[in-house]
Amino acid sequence: MTDPAVPAWHAVALAADIEPGTSAGARLHDRELVVWRDSGGESHVWEDRCPHRGMRLSFGFVRGNHIACLYHGWAYDTAGQCRAIPAHPDLAVPETIRVPTYASAEASGLIFVWSEMGATPPSPPAARPLTALRSLFVEAAPERVAALLAGRFAPGPDGSFAGRLVGADVVLFLQPFTADQTGLHVTIDGAGDGALVSRAAEALRHAIEAAAPSRFASLEFAA
Repeated sequence: MTDPAVPAWHAVALAADIEPGTSAGARLHDRELVVWRDSGGESHVWEDRCPHRGMRLSFGFVRGNHIACLYHGWAYDTAGQCRAIPAHPDLAVPETIRVPTYASAEASGLIFVWSEMGATPPSPPAARPLTALRSLFVEAAPERVAALLAGRFAPGPDGSFAGRLVGADVVLFLQPFTADQTGLHVTIDGAGDGALVSRAAEALRHAIEAAAPSRFASLEFAA
């Protein structure tokens, strides 16, 4: 399991789930994030908080290449800089009003974020010919999920776990939400029945939440 104190790339959303002009909330190591896509198709991952009154930006709206807070409409450009305050249309907005941002990248049908805020990361995750299928919410600690998965899937250096489900090659990407909750992004490597893999992944989630580590490796996840 990745140490939260050590910067790393983490998958936080399926790329297809964030359409142009939309946003969604996410979590990483108990930090709230907003994932949004501008009108040009570029995705962004920021701290999910408007500097004005702390409202979640994921509750707001995207207009062109800006995301605006739902509360008072403060609008921010793709660098996180506030560019408009509707209550004061003639105000020259101070450069100090900005949203903390994270470096992000898209690869393998997923949106990844570098866990260290404001840092320039090393090379982004290598793109692989994977088909992003779905994301699951697991009521279990990230360390427990990683330990169980490592018992029957091959861990990768990018926080992934490769193996087979219902006859398909899959790669699972772990997202540490909080100390007790974990996200799991399911992708297919090559051919596979998406509906069957999706149901098997749901069974996998239930098994992770319920199984003793000594039994997990021998469980079958029928679709």
